[in-house]
Amino acid sequence: MRDFELYRLLAWSSPGYPTGAFSYSHGLEWAVESGAVRGADDLLAYVTAVVTRGGGWVDSVFFAQAWRAARSPARLDELALTAVAFRGGAETALESRQQGIAFLAVTRKAWPHPILESFATRHSGQPIAHSVAVAVACAAHAIELEPALHAYLHAFAANLVSAATRLIPLGQTQAQIVVARLSPVITDTGMRATQTDLEDLGTSAPDLELCSMLHETQYSRLFRS
Repeated sequence: MRDFELYRLLAWSSPGYPTGAFSYSHGLEWAVESGAVRGADDLLAYVTAVVTRGGGWVDSVFFAQAWRAARSPARLDELALTAVAFRGGAETALESRQQGIAFLAVTRKAWPHPILESFATRHSGQPIAHSVAVAVACAAHAIELEPALHAYLHAFAANLVSAATRLIPLGQTQAQIVVARLSPVITDTGMRATQTDLEDLGTSAPDLELCSMLHETQYSRLFRS
């Protein structure tokens, strides 16, 4: 990977990139409130479930598919519409769509590209899944699929760990131990996602979906999902 490609990938996966990711916990806030997540081991299990068989897994497969279809507008548009609908609850749908719109808006201004402009024009006023927006940007700027997807998944998981650091609360050292232990999970998930057809995509994480749905009516919330 060339230096300027690595720079863009690091910028787009940085927690400082203005997508509003810090506002979302992907149901984790309810899991902490209910006592299901109480410490580092529980957090590791929760994030692993999200990444391997929940929303993170869905995003991974759509990311790989959208990256490959970035220069095929008809196929990309079909994928984009499906990705937007592929969420079990209202809040995780909001999470993906708000971050997708924010990512696309900022990236078009800071890192413009004709493919991004064309994609944004075709989907003007429509919701866009975050995974698809990032994948299109990476493909447009010739960032290879494997490192791009790895960075996306790392940012996704790291945001949940950051949320848990405030919610449990969890010390920074323990949080980084969880991040370290997630490394093989993210690597394996990324590899599987690049080899998975969209027709074979599915999830098996009912507890995660319930956490998200129960969060919708949770009293006194810090996060939007």
